[in-house]
Amino acid sequence: MHSGTVASRSADPKDSRESKNGGRPPLDAVSLAIIEQLQEDGRRPYAAIGKAVGLSEAAVRQRVQKLLDQGVMQIVAVTDPLTVGFRRQAMVGIHVEGDVEAVADALTAMDECEYVVMTAGSFDLMVEIVCEDDDHLLEVINGRIRAVPGVRSTESFVYLKLKKQTYMWGTR
Repeated sequence: MHSGTVASRSADPKDSRESKNGGRPPLDAVSLAIIEQLQEDGRRPYAAIGKAVGLSEAAVRQRVQKLLDQGVMQIVAVTDPLTVGFRRQAMVGIHVEGDVEAVADALTAMDECEYVVMTAGSFDLMVEIVCEDDDHLLEVINGRIRAVPGVRSTESFVYLKLKKQTYMWGTR
């Protein structure tokens, strides 16, 4: 198991930096440095972070709590799905008729859908699903995803081997 920090980023590159932060002013250099410290090790002690960024432990604790409360980042345990009983993962490309947002909302309510993104290109949505086995995968795709009103077609990309999964994109 790996503990990491996931910083939220805007999906629209034409947004200004301020709108990327949900209408809040841009993060300052110290907050960005704290995020980078936590991306390296989500369990790093606040005292060590404070030393690296030039703040007291209490000031780091306050800033981290503010970043969490604002939804700028999450501190989560990132697991290898295979080791916790999920032997089948797939990315599913979805063509939608009608309201893409409504379909995306329906998919986000499914526990197996770990990642739901609206896209430009061949598919309207890309959805990463994590399942216990092939039977579970079939039930999710055929019995639940394809049953969502507006889903026109799906194409599944079953993962054979996960070579890289990281959340170390920094704070560019």
